[in-house]
Amino acid sequence: MITASDFLTPARARGLRWYAGVPCSFLTPFINEVVGGDHLRYCSAANEGDAVAIGAGLTLGGEQAAVLLQNSGLGNAVSPLTSLTYTFRIPLLLVVTWRGEPGIPDEPQHALMGRIIHRLLETMEVPWAPFPSEAGEVAPALARAAAAMAAEQRPYAFVMARGTVAKGETTPPPWPARPPRTAAERLDGTERSTRTAALGAILDATPESGSVVIASTGHTGRELYALADRPNHLYMLGSLGCASALGLGLSLARPDLQVVVVDGDGAALMRMGNLATLGAYGGANLTHILLDNEAHASTGGQATVSPSLSFAGVAAACGYERAIEGAGVEVVNELFARPAETGPRFAAVKIAPGVPASLPRPTITPPEVRARLMAHIGSRLPGVAA
Repeated sequence: MITASDFLTPARARGLRWYAGVPCSFLTPFINEVVGGDHLRYCSAANEGDAVAIGAGLTLGGEQAAVLLQNSGLGNAVSPLTSLTYTFRIPLLLVVTWRGEPGIPDEPQHALMGRIIHRLLETMEVPWAPFPSEAGEVAPALARAAAAMAAEQRPYAFVMARGTVAKGETTPPPWPARPPRTAAERLDGTERSTRTAALGAILDATPESGSVVIASTGHTGRELYALADRPNHLYMLGSLGCASALGLGLSLARPDLQVVVVDGDGAALMRMGNLATLGAYGGANLTHILLDNEAHASTGGQATVSPSLSFAGVAAACGYERAIEGAGVEVVNELFARPAETGPRFAAVKIAPGVPASLPRPTITPPEVRARLMAHIGSRLPGVAA
């Protein structure tokens, strides 16, 4: 058995200071130590898939990051592990607890995952090792993990059995809540612009130097690529709904950059809990724009339920510094006209349905997009020479 510090101190010496995750009772001393530490940062995610995407964004910004999760949460993390970190070749350290370990009494909902956790990791091509249970094992285990992540450019998992980490005395401090935000603003006007026009306005407001644009999965990324393929762009593939979490991680790692996430209504609905995480942790360098055509346009135009809600109202309630909604390019221009001071800003823009004819797909590969972006902003993968 080790203490949380037995792991966290040598991990910090290797440059690992950022953690994101969802709690498990096995992880309690671990998380409490991170939250209470002066030199470590923890981001509490709404679900495990968001935590993986946040960690991936931190890595894009040049920070080493670890994701903490219960093995039941691997189900929530399958999509970003298989279509984000694998596709873009983004290494992350995973600390996964082993609930439902065969032969050890546990709750019935953990029985199946307890039997298949190692096979599931291997199926996703995530190499793993037992979480070190002796203090002297920690540094060598971390070195092996770092070498594997540098060589493979993909996540590596430690599987933590019950009783591996001793209970600590640290009690986590309460969340430092931000002051209440103003209500959502609505701009007059009913004329919906095309996605092309809205993206054009975003391009005008995001120079290559000093900003990054992360475009959501599907037509949004493809159309941004068609309009202008810039080194400060990242076009999401798969991982529907994870663009905002990825943007949050990058914005936390790089407060010197303006990070702009271009989302869609279907994507935001899939992971709406992440709006609360962005509202709580996001800074003034994070801008979240949702282009709402009220449809899953990339998969055949099936309707979403977005006409039934106010995305800006949700964002305002979640703590964004400013949240506006309306139709057309004017909403984009209005959002960029007033810089944020302390927290993220949000705009929900109603756009017309439709897609340009013969819309191309990016010819640049996802690893090339990731490498180009990191080179452009001056960051590099952990353990990989510049």
